[in-house]
Amino acid sequence: MTRLAAFPPVFSNVATVSASRTERLLNLLLALLNTRVGLPRSVLREKVYHDSAENDVAFGRMFERDKVDLKQFGFDIETLTDPRHFGVDDPASTRYRIGKDSNRLPDVTLTPAECTVLLLAAQLWERAALGTAAANAVRKLQAAGGLTDVDLPAGVQPRIKPAGQAFDDVVAAMHGNHPVRFGYLAVSTGREEVREVEPWGLGSRFGQWYLVGFDRGRGAKRLFRLSRMTTAVSVVPGCSFDPPSGFNARAELDALHELPVQRATLAVDKDRLLALRKRAVETAPEGTDRDRVVVEFRDPEVLAEELASYGPHVKVDGPAELRTAVVRRLQGALDFDAKPAIPVAFPEAGRAQRARKRTSEDQLARMLQLVPFLVHHQGLHIQEVADHFGISRKALIDDLKILICSGLPEGYPDDLLDIQWENDHVYISEHLDLNRPVRFSEDEAAALLTGLAMLGDLPALAGVSEDQPGSALESVTIKLTGAAGKAGRLAGAVAGQSVEPEQSQAFAVITQAIRDGRQLHLKYLSRQRDELTERDVDPLRLYSLDNTWYFEAYCHSKAGIRNFRLDRVEIVEPNGRPASGVATADQDFPARLFTPSDDDVLVVLHLTRQGAGLADDYYAERTARLPDGGLLAEVRFGTAEWLPMFVSQHGGAVRILDPGALRDATRAWLDSAVKQYDSSSDAAAG
Repeated sequence: MTRLAAFPPVFSNVATVSASRTERLLNLLLALLNTRVGLPRSVLREKVYHDSAENDVAFGRMFERDKVDLKQFGFDIETLTDPRHFGVDDPASTRYRIGKDSNRLPDVTLTPAECTVLLLAAQLWERAALGTAAANAVRKLQAAGGLTDVDLPAGVQPRIKPAGQAFDDVVAAMHGNHPVRFGYLAVSTGREEVREVEPWGLGSRFGQWYLVGFDRGRGAKRLFRLSRMTTAVSVVPGCSFDPPSGFNARAELDALHELPVQRATLAVDKDRLLALRKRAVETAPEGTDRDRVVVEFRDPEVLAEELASYGPHVKVDGPAELRTAVVRRLQGALDFDAKPAIPVAFPEAGRAQRARKRTSEDQLARMLQLVPFLVHHQGLHIQEVADHFGISRKALIDDLKILICSGLPEGYPDDLLDIQWENDHVYISEHLDLNRPVRFSEDEAAALLTGLAMLGDLPALAGVSEDQPGSALESVTIKLTGAAGKAGRLAGAVAGQSVEPEQSQAFAVITQAIRDGRQLHLKYLSRQRDELTERDVDPLRLYSLDNTWYFEAYCHSKAGIRNFRLDRVEIVEPNGRPASGVATADQDFPARLFTPSDDDVLVVLHLTRQGAGLADDYYAERTARLPDGGLLAEVRFGTAEWLPMFVSQHGGAVRILDPGALRDATRAWLDSAVKQYDSSSDAAAG
């Protein structure tokens, strides 16, 4: 076997600084974990800090910062004083240590059924802050040997798509107990106002995400819908708060009443917008070119997003609040398009990663998962280990180089972490008490426990456990709540809603066809083409975005993989034939809403900070950060005709930069849509 130290140490200057700090934090942790009586500052400075500190003052500042960093991982450093000094603080005699069980993840043993439920819960969070947290939590369980490989039921992949960047910003503020400030479109006045709020919790109800918190300006608890935030969420500097004891976001949102049913009166182009007409409660001719269509709705902002996407093909006659919301989106898209052009430049060819800059804390967090993972998975191929942690082979080797140079202060060969490899297979023979991962962080516990709570009514769970369908869900929730301990605090502050599909009959038919390998015949309403089609398909898997369910299938009429929304399926039934086997479900998670092809239109988009998440939603091939937090994104679209709808729908969050002809066509579409609202009242509303 060859020690990984045989690799030449090739680091850039920046990497060297980062690696040096990571190595110092790791060595300090190992030293304090592996001492019973504690170590004095003099030994730590000589053996751990070496030449890092120029003098005692510099060492003292560095040591205090490192203690804070280790505490962020949950490692509380005990300070031991010599009783002979009768309570006098004598730095020369003070010793430091960390208990061996400090912040270690308790043993969690899961049955195959519990593993299945847990993985479904972890995969709920498609991306954003809790998506990363859920992946880290699963890796910790795998590193501890408590998670076994299981097959998910019938290719079912429920997912939650949080409300963009605002969700991430609020979660981070909740985690640090920091007040936030944001622009908000007030329901009562219809005006934009600046709010300063102590964020207590987040939750989803009626298809919308809400922030529950203390409004400092009004001196009372308030609920804020994230979709009504008109600016980025920023932390109020120099402030903190204590959330109310026992706060539970789910209980707060359970008391939220659904908005009353209203009726919208619309002028709709004849023979257009079949999906909208399908929901009509009244339809009557209105002139030669349009029909008067009445639909019911509860939330004007939700309906306005849909109606804005129809552009000039629909005009809202009433109510005024809905008309105002539509005009605001259309005018916002026009105003953003009219802003000065910006240069289009991407940093390099290929898909640009938008992950935040790697820090010493990130690297140390990964190493604290890596060591126990290698202990419980001896002999894995080095590329398999890198893939498991979502990093490159080079990044993994850089981590391993630091690990094999780390150990106890004495520095003898037996005092170092011992990692070896042979034919690209990695082994670890000395772990220095790092054989168990650290406890869940608050956001990791929140991601898993909140995800489990949202799975309660998922039909796919019925086949998971041999006992009652909910028994595996209940038992794994109890086990993880115990393992999370105090870190479970944030879980009570985040509450999602059930991912149960409304189209339960279609869900059951498709699930059974996937299990049995049978074809299906369906009648499907295509919104993009505005027509009802009939198809024979091989169903591959079911997945959701929030409470909207889709199924991926091989479409025989199109000779390719397509994605179908369950709520647009008119009829789905077996056609009596076995699945052709021409295509299989991709192994990638999550399932992709869009399948790229050679006929796609390549478009360069300019996204605001609030709209930056669209780059991930539409699988941008290249991205580039902008100074204001916005984003350039190069995206493939299956049809250019749909782009004006896309821009209108997101009213002011996205504009087209290239190709110019498509930008001009979209501007003309928006102009035509806005000109419908040419009365004085409509102009004022806009």
